[in-house]
Amino acid sequence: MAPRGHHLTEVALLASASPDLAAVDAGEREGWLDDPTVLPSLGPRARALAVASATRSVLVIVPVAGGGGGGVTVKPAVGPEEGQISAVEWVPLTTEDGEGEEGVAVAVGTDTGWLLFYSLAGDLLHKQSIYPSKILKLNFRERKENAWEDSGSDELSVVFPGVIARFDGADLQNILQKSFQDVKSRLWKDKFEEEDTADEGSFRRIPFQIWNVSKFGSCADAAIVGLMPPPLLELQSSQRHYCAITVGEDAVVSAYRLSEDRSRSIVGAILSRGVAATFSTISSLSKILWRSEPSPPKKSRPKPQSFAKTSPLTCLKDSPRKGERLTLSPSGTLAAITDSLGRILLLDTHALVAVRLWKGYRDASCLFVEMLLNKDKASSSTMHMEYTKSDYCLCLAIHAPRKGIIEVWKMRTGSRLLTIPCPKGSRILQPSARLSSSFSYAPLEVYLFNGDSGQLSVLNSHVG
Repeated sequence: MAPRGHHLTEVALLASASPDLAAVDAGEREGWLDDPTVLPSLGPRARALAVASATRSVLVIVPVAGGGGGGVTVKPAVGPEEGQISAVEWVPLTTEDGEGEEGVAVAVGTDTGWLLFYSLAGDLLHKQSIYPSKILKLNFRERKENAWEDSGSDELSVVFPGVIARFDGADLQNILQKSFQDVKSRLWKDKFEEEDTADEGSFRRIPFQIWNVSKFGSCADAAIVGLMPPPLLELQSSQRHYCAITVGEDAVVSAYRLSEDRSRSIVGAILSRGVAATFSTISSLSKILWRSEPSPPKKSRPKPQSFAKTSPLTCLKDSPRKGERLTLSPSGTLAAITDSLGRILLLDTHALVAVRLWKGYRDASCLFVEMLLNKDKASSSTMHMEYTKSDYCLCLAIHAPRKGIIEVWKMRTGSRLLTIPCPKGSRILQPSARLSSSFSYAPLEVYLFNGDSGQLSVLNSHVG
């Protein structure tokens, strides 16, 4: 692709008026990407783009390399109980070769708390009820670089107003990989068979943890930043504890300790299982003795899972200031928080202290990015050179749509490195996973998607 400018390189030109993207109102009006009900998400390695429309309840998956052609339009057969699409995220899967469509799945959340997973071909892989409330955000995070004592595994977090749930990456892999195999085994069937109408009971339930984080008020966004040490009185405990950061109306920012235990004793768990088994046995015997005709099963939503233990740590209240969005650095040690007064707060999530503040950025969105600042190394040789993590510097990209610019600031207290003009109707996006190999390091990149022109560009990692 020809370079778009000194700091942006064009990756693809997606046809906004293509039949696939037209299903989500693309090309019908100027600035369609500014609609908050339009939910774009960039796949791993920026190979595919998923765009969902909450109003039309449709999901479009288009390959980036094909210019948006040859995409798949998915219309989830969700009824009033499942609600409308409210969040989209990509989930990378580990396969034998690590390539191909089997390597990713698209997670879709609804405004009534259902979570669905689709393949690139549009096949329904999994469907599960999480919590009866609107899913505000889905966030998949790799834990390879986490700076906490034990980084744990990859995870998918699900954010609700005042509630956050966590799926372990290993559990996701086990269930979704099996679903991929089941889909392959059904290829001989009619391709247009209605798979979305499958009941949740036909899928294996993926285990997850869920916590109530509404002590300081309902949240507009939240994230699990990593593992943290246990309380002083529980140093010998083998349970894991996570730190969660939330932002919202009542408290600009809040912090919680999340424990994995569900506050249920072993005796209580045994008794509950024993009572359930006894009741099932009595019910079966009664049917045999009285030969009652079995009543048709009534589809009902599963009872919400009980909350695990949550301990509030601290909060910042500054009325009428309201927290709006939260973005984590790759290691989880920094968080960029935007608020209703046009400020951006940089928070150290380990020490829970603010380290920087920007003003005058209303409606801004932020993403962390890694920039190559070692100019001497970049120009010292004409041969191809593989860069390592130490060659890159962590920065923060701030998209200020009212100013029509993207600024790049060096972390934590460095200067502004770049100011890039960008057209209206654009959004900055970031792949959910980088999929670095053992031979080369994949830096954290930021992409700019212009919805009106269909142009997808990447921010150049070289500065200067």
